[in-house]
Amino acid sequence: MCPGQNLRRPPAPPAGSARAGRMATAAWTAACTAACAVALCPAAATADPAPGRTMADVLAASTPADWRPLDPAHTLYLELDAGRVVIELAPAFAPAHAANILKLARQGYFDGLGIVRVQDNFVVQWGDPEGRRPLGAARATLPPEFTVPISDRLPFTPLPDVDGYAPQVGFSGGFPAARDPKSGQAWLAHCYAMVGAGRGDDVESGNGGELYVVIGHAPRQLDGNIALVGRVVQGMERLAALPRGGPNMGFYEQAAQHVPIRRVRVAADLPEAGRARLEVLRTDTATFEALVEARRNRRDAWYKRPAGYIDLCNVPIPVRAQ
Repeated sequence: MCPGQNLRRPPAPPAGSARAGRMATAAWTAACTAACAVALCPAAATADPAPGRTMADVLAASTPADWRPLDPAHTLYLELDAGRVVIELAPAFAPAHAANILKLARQGYFDGLGIVRVQDNFVVQWGDPEGRRPLGAARATLPPEFTVPISDRLPFTPLPDVDGYAPQVGFSGGFPAARDPKSGQAWLAHCYAMVGAGRGDDVESGNGGELYVVIGHAPRQLDGNIALVGRVVQGMERLAALPRGGPNMGFYEQAAQHVPIRRVRVAADLPEAGRARLEVLRTDTATFEALVEARRNRRDAWYKRPAGYIDLCNVPIPVRAQ
């Protein structure tokens, strides 16, 4: 008899009914075995649950409303010999920096400059290494914009897991972000492909004329210490594969090593035919929440043990051609 069950053996059959008796006993044994399976291992009584969705499944089921086009007024094209790098600015988090960078781009400030630093597992950086190029109508100094006040204009989709650098992390307007309800402040996070404005020791010394992109493991210790101004949405392979610089923090030792920048343009200033027609997965939808869960607990055939956790910088933000 199985624990917790009350299955009675069938009564003995009439004389001469041996075959019927054997059938009744077999049926009783099968019933008892099934009852034991339910009692001792309830999962055995039901079919295996359907596997969770993969990221590919989530994206395949997405609708046009789950995607948003890039705003051409806040999209930059960094043109290299190797091709185009598309950068989406984040004016909601760094409005003064975004405005200044747009001015610099429209004045042709970056044209003919070069990438001067490629530090392995850290950043790619470009700008005027001598600091001699005139800024024109752009400002020479800007307020820090390391953090901004939490407000309704900053939508925030939190992640379910704890973070070592901030009380809350998640996504805001397509960018990895963090916030602290006690201080009432929010900020962007240094994840792969994020773009920041270089500065000196003076917190107001960054003006957007010197920019960097994260190409390695997320240096989250920089969060709240420097202004992040956007994210590369296409062309990261053209930056991450560049030759590494020298031992002095990855700066190239010779000017001849600099990677030339042909030009930087604002997408809105180009004709439609010259724009990259891209759209980004929105981060304020149920589809995005499903994507996070698909990456948090991988159900791809190769995975055997779901992690049950995801780091902010391990959540991909898909981009596709329109």
